[in-house]
Amino acid sequence: MLQLSGAGKRFGPRLLFENADWLITPTERTALVGANGAGKSTLMKVLGGLDGLDYGSVQRMKGMTMGYLPQDGLALSGRTVFEECLTVFDELRAMEQEFEQLAHALAELDPASKEYEAAADRYSHVEGRLRHHDVYALDAQVGTVLTGLGFAKEDWTRRTEEFSGGWQMRIALAKLLLEKPDLLLLDEPTNHLDLETRNWLENYLSTWPNGYILISHDRYFLDVTVNKIIEIWNKGLHFYHGNYEKYLTQKAERRAQLEAAYKNQRERIEHLEVFINRFRYQATKAKQVQSRIKELEKIERIEIPLEEPVPHFSFPQPPPSGRTVVEVAGLSMQYGGKRVLENVSFTIERGDRIALVGVNGAGKSTLIRLLSGQETPTRGTLKLGHNVVAEYFAQDQYEVLDPAARMLEDIGRTAPRVAEKDLRSLLGCFLFSGDDVFKTLGVLSGGERNRYALARILVSPANFLLLDEPTNHLDLRAKDVLLEAIAKFSGTVIFVSHDRYFIDGLGQKVFEVERNLEDQSRGSQVHVYPGNYEDFVWRKEGGAQAIAAATARAEPVIEAPVVAAAEPANGERTRRVNPIKLRQMQERLAVVEAEIPRVESSLAETEQALSVYVSQDETQRLSAELSALRELQASLNSEWEQLATELQGQVEVSS
Repeated sequence: MLQLSGAGKRFGPRLLFENADWLITPTERTALVGANGAGKSTLMKVLGGLDGLDYGSVQRMKGMTMGYLPQDGLALSGRTVFEECLTVFDELRAMEQEFEQLAHALAELDPASKEYEAAADRYSHVEGRLRHHDVYALDAQVGTVLTGLGFAKEDWTRRTEEFSGGWQMRIALAKLLLEKPDLLLLDEPTNHLDLETRNWLENYLSTWPNGYILISHDRYFLDVTVNKIIEIWNKGLHFYHGNYEKYLTQKAERRAQLEAAYKNQRERIEHLEVFINRFRYQATKAKQVQSRIKELEKIERIEIPLEEPVPHFSFPQPPPSGRTVVEVAGLSMQYGGKRVLENVSFTIERGDRIALVGVNGAGKSTLIRLLSGQETPTRGTLKLGHNVVAEYFAQDQYEVLDPAARMLEDIGRTAPRVAEKDLRSLLGCFLFSGDDVFKTLGVLSGGERNRYALARILVSPANFLLLDEPTNHLDLRAKDVLLEAIAKFSGTVIFVSHDRYFIDGLGQKVFEVERNLEDQSRGSQVHVYPGNYEDFVWRKEGGAQAIAAATARAEPVIEAPVVAAAEPANGERTRRVNPIKLRQMQERLAVVEAEIPRVESSLAETEQALSVYVSQDETQRLSAELSALRELQASLNSEWEQLATELQGQVEVSS
């Protein structure tokens, strides 16, 4: 469908890649990865025909269609959202009108004429195209995609220019998905999407009929959407089959093989050089020396490019807070007549790692601002615990920075006890290297200043961190640094993020801010779920209820034993259980006692398996199995206690 041959591209004096060969098939499911500045977006533009090559060639199949979504910069105006999306079907709309005109013409033309024959052929062709594109369901297609991308029905009739840049990019993405080009090119499509919309896009791409190539810093998104990784590394394209997780494994293996080959080559070169130097001036060895000189000249030297060092950073640990960090009771919040949160109650304990999730507009940012003290609730109480010091990171945190301050000096004043080399290392993790650290904050873009603001919080954290979208504008390396640092943090964290990998790696509880779908005038409520996001999704999809129902159906029915009645006041002796029932209880107790260790062993094995990520499906299966085993364990323990108590009672009665 599309082929690169000997492709090379420069960015100014710097060579991005060369001698690149790539055959793109109609079913391509590929991610481009590489360090920042490696040339991923440039290569995407080359594929889309928006930029040219300095070397080599690119060949496209005749008639193929392509759709390209840049990272940002698109602005739409002049139509409503729904009308803008319908523009992708302008050709079909025109064809629909032609179809009606042809139908009228056929009714008036002489069936024996050549004009009738030509019109009939065109009529058949147009009808086939319209049927193929399901022209009578275009409005339904638009509605499905807009809903999936988070547009409420009342937004469909709003003008596109009323929406912010992020929502404008969603409209552009909706148009591409509706257009269904032969090759879809998406540069950071998840940048402007919330978690629920990302989940929808993952499912939508799983049934995408054509090929796509994407760039993303969302590791989970890559794991579930692609089956091939192409890395721009060492001025070349390197191909890996599988998702991102498999790419990391294969890359480590390739690196080990390259280092082994380099070591063997160095040993051979040193051996040849020793022989040449030793016998260079001996006439009897001249032939052998010349042979080895030629061999040495023919060796194509293996180079091992320097890998960027894996950065590590640990929070300075804050003073501990009390056991209870926050108590919220009956909290409600409204702006004017609009209710945002209603009757919210929960408790946050010391050391909690809480992921705050919910659709856009549900009230996540409002709740996190209330917890940080930035706003005051309309009703209810919000009480911080003993010695709790909160630190709030907002989506627009950069607005509170001093634009005249120099980066390195500013962060140094924030953390005077941290060495300058450690500060520069941390700034490097957040994509500030070299002379960037001497820039004034005012010259940075909004995304750059937000990255810096996050790094600034890391060097002097409080014991209660409230982070609203901390992973925005971060690449994979910076996200890993942040994830590792927070995992080692001894304080309490509540955060909003749209990155599934980040949430699963950090969250131990999920607070869902859920809107009332039946009554939109009411505010959102907060539901607390134990476990990470995978557990939350499983419970929301009814996994817990299904396991409970299956367990109930599978458990053997045991007749209720006749429990000894309390001794009456008149001195009658207590009745004893029927001997047959007693034997049944004893046999069942033995079965339960044997079953409990087996279940505990299975629990340990499943927990161990769950700690190693294989795939989304395998994680869901193991999570469901783990929940079922835990419920079975609880059921067996409860049954054992009941049987043991009743049998002990019978022993006491008989004695």
